[in-house]
Amino acid sequence: MNPLDEIAITGIRAFGRHGVFAHERAEGQEFVVDAALYLDGAVVQRAAVTDDVTDTVHYGEVAVRIAEIIGGDPVNLIETLAERIATAVLEGWPVHMVRITVHKPQAPIPVPFDDVTVSVTRVRIEGAL
Repeated sequence: MNPLDEIAITGIRAFGRHGVFAHERAEGQEFVVDAALYLDGAVVQRAAVTDDVTDTVHYGEVAVRIAEIIGGDPVNLIETLAERIATAVLEGWPVHMVRITVHKPQAPIPVPFDDVTVSVTRVRIEGAL
């Protein structure tokens, strides 16, 4: 296999109703997602030569799908949300590995804090998707 190249999308923002508490589900809040997509370097090289978006992973489409998942069916844990996003990216695009970080900056924590994140890294297992 060729080396893996990375396409990163950071700061994808969308409104969701995820959380353990009823008020989180009722009021909702903004979630932020960072996605790092790792694909075969030959794909990136081919796209660089052809200068054609159809020869690579269209990061705009990926970002839209991530925002749809954030705004979709609520879950209790951002771990579950991260897993859903990682699975969707692996199933939807020719990436070998994905790292998804979900930020929940308005998490209900009773002390001052800047952010809460959960990151998952998932690798495509050929034949499993």
